[in-house]
Amino acid sequence: MRTPLHKLILLLSALGVCLALGACGDSHTKVTGGTYAGESGANAPYLDVGPLVYEVQLSRQLNPNNAEDSVYLEGLSPTQRALGAGEEWFAVFMQIYNHSGRTEPVSRSLTISDTQGDVYFPVVPGASNPFAYRGGQLAAKSRLPELNTTAADGPTQGTLLLYKIKITSLDNRPLLLKIVDPSDSSRTATAELDV
Repeated sequence: MRTPLHKLILLLSALGVCLALGACGDSHTKVTGGTYAGESGANAPYLDVGPLVYEVQLSRQLNPNNAEDSVYLEGLSPTQRALGAGEEWFAVFMQIYNHSGRTEPVSRSLTISDTQGDVYFPVVPGASNPFAYRGGQLAAKSRLPELNTTAADGPTQGTLLLYKIKITSLDNRPLLLKIVDPSDSSRTATAELDV
């Protein structure tokens, strides 16, 4: 015969197991929206866009006069490099994963928008920039940036999306990154960016 103490211990043990299993989450749940890191030290969610998974590593303003930031601006033509009045550089660094068994196209539609409806498209530097996101194809069971590359081993560990944005957009936050699946434009994901 079990005593009330034994029953209580069994009940608490069963409750502990249920809580532990519940904390594991559902790995099959697709995530298409989230808030970028910085809040409570939590990382951005892994965003599912079609068969690929995108994760924002970092987003921030760039200072062309800073030694580290100037490297991210390499490969820009003089026309690309010129900022208009009231504009500045904004960078988004991300990793992209292809867990599938086949090569998949990565998104070419990665826009930033503010709360006033301003939409920004990435500026793609020339081939001399080892950090730049260029789109294209992502091989099966691989990631961008590829391991052991300048971008993967750099301080952000991500591939670079470079934008010219209006300084006033920083007052019209949150800034949202929208990613569109190149195979099906109805499949999108958004991430709120840290500024």
